[in-house]
Amino acid sequence: MLIALLVSLTGCGVNNIPTYDEQVKAAWAQVENQYQRRADLVPNLVETVKGFAQQERETLTAVIEARSKATSIQVDEDILNNPQKLQQFQQAQGELSSALSRLMAVSERYPDLKSNQNFLALQSQLEGTENRIAVARRDFIQAVQRYNTELRTFPGRIWHSLLYGDMEPHANFEATAENADQAPQVQF
Repeated sequence: MLIALLVSLTGCGVNNIPTYDEQVKAAWAQVENQYQRRADLVPNLVETVKGFAQQERETLTAVIEARSKATSIQVDEDILNNPQKLQQFQQAQGELSSALSRLMAVSERYPDLKSNQNFLALQSQLEGTENRIAVARRDFIQAVQRYNTELRTFPGRIWHSLLYGDMEPHANFEATAENADQAPQVQF
C-alpha cells in the first residue's frame, strides 16, 4: 500500500520543485560562465589586436621613414663624384628596400594588411559573447519562471507547503549596472 502511494506520488509533480530549483541553479551557473568567458576573452582579444596593429604600424612607419630619407637625398651629377653622398644615398635606398621587404612579408602573411580583419574578428567575438550572455540570461529567466510558477500553482503549491516549505521563490534577473541597457565600449 505504501509503495503504491509513493509510486503514484512520483507522477504527480512531487519532484518538480527540487528539479526546477536545480535547473535555476544550473541556468545561473551558465550565466556566470558566460560572464567569465567575456572577462577572459575580451582583454586577450584586445591585446592580440593591439599587437597586430602595433606590428603593422611599426612596419608602415619604417617604410614611411625610409621613403622619406631616400627621397630627401638630392640625386644629381655631384652624387656620383662624392663617395660619401653616394654611400648615404645607397644606405637610404637599402633602408627603404629593407622596410619594403618587411612590409611585403607582413602583406604575404596577412594579405589585406590585417589590422582591419583583426578588428572585425574582435567585433565578431564581442558580439558572439554578448549573444551568449543574452541566451544564458534568457534561459535563467525561463528557469526561474518555471520554478516560481510551480510554487504558486496546483499541485506544486501543495507540495511546497507540505514538503518544500524551506524553498523560497527565486529572484529573477535584473540589470543592476547603471546604463546596463547600453553595450560597453572597447577603446584602443
